[in-house]
Amino acid sequence: MSHISKRMSTIDASGIRKVFDLGAKMKDPVNLSIGQPDFDVPDELKTIAISAIQSGFNRYTQTQGTPELNEAIRAYLKRTAGFEPDSTMVASGVSGALFLLILATIDPGDEVVFPDPYFVMYKHLVNFVGGVPVCVDTYPDFQLDPEKLAAAITDKTRMIIINSPSNPTGVVYSLETVQAIAELARKRNILLVSDEIYREFCFTKDFPSLATWYPEKTVVLNGLSKSVAMTGWRVGFAAGPADIISEMIKLQQYTFVCAPSFAQKAAVRAFELPNGHLQSYIQRRDQIYHGLVNAGYDVVKPEGAFYIFPKCPADESLFIDAALENKLLIIPGSVFSEKKGWFRISFAANTTVLEKGIEILTRLRKQFA
Repeated sequence: MSHISKRMSTIDASGIRKVFDLGAKMKDPVNLSIGQPDFDVPDELKTIAISAIQSGFNRYTQTQGTPELNEAIRAYLKRTAGFEPDSTMVASGVSGALFLLILATIDPGDEVVFPDPYFVMYKHLVNFVGGVPVCVDTYPDFQLDPEKLAAAITDKTRMIIINSPSNPTGVVYSLETVQAIAELARKRNILLVSDEIYREFCFTKDFPSLATWYPEKTVVLNGLSKSVAMTGWRVGFAAGPADIISEMIKLQQYTFVCAPSFAQKAAVRAFELPNGHLQSYIQRRDQIYHGLVNAGYDVVKPEGAFYIFPKCPADESLFIDAALENKLLIIPGSVFSEKKGWFRISFAANTTVLEKGIEILTRLRKQFA
């Protein structure tokens, strides 16, 4: 038996990846599990990337990313949020940026606060570095109550992570909520992390960024995996206080080194492109939402991202097992939460697949009535 470090006992294998691997072995599954757009990278960006490869742009870039891409990121933030950060860096996806940020800022015993349900990485990465994850319950409507957030903050709180639009619930926080969060963080001098990877998928309102209201101590994380489907190209960024970004760049020298060079070339143009699939995803949101409501599920209508988080009509484990028996791939809600009894659907799938999923979920609802 090999020696495994004690820190590995603080994290579990991703529940999402377990389902992803299961789907790869299953014949003709109805896959509503993975948050990966069903459209492809725009041809224009492929052409730029191929040209970069063929012209020899295949070596390491600067650790923080090319100057050209960092300028494009700054222009994007100014245009979309009126945010002019002290510093920016290119990372290997938002996941890479989040890992570097937590490593750079959280010591053992430090508390990191975020709403529950939450993106799976938050809790596990905080545990990995010896920090203490503190979850703020947002059930049943998944809206964050600023008073509950305030009550969760202690003298050990070092960071608040906000993910809006949210994975897994699809909630978009209102301008009033964002302003209240920013004011609370300012009063307590706490670092805010605004995970904005789904900002281009806001369905019913303009997107309010925390950085607009607390620019001096907010780190914005974003990337191109969702808006232009560059999931495998691994291009994300962090923008915020110079002292924090410089430490993240230092860590990147010893971990990811740099984001892929050819992808950085294409990313410069990608940050200029509008989301050409927004209306399509609104239609898919409506399709899955009305299908679930008509079947009798208790569900909150998403206002962003491409996820919906219904309540299970039975014990979570029994329900997920029944779904798998019907070749329906969904994610148990407990992967994203301290509670059990919900499940996540990704509607980043074509309408035919969604209709098949609705048919199975309707049968399951009757089965567990």
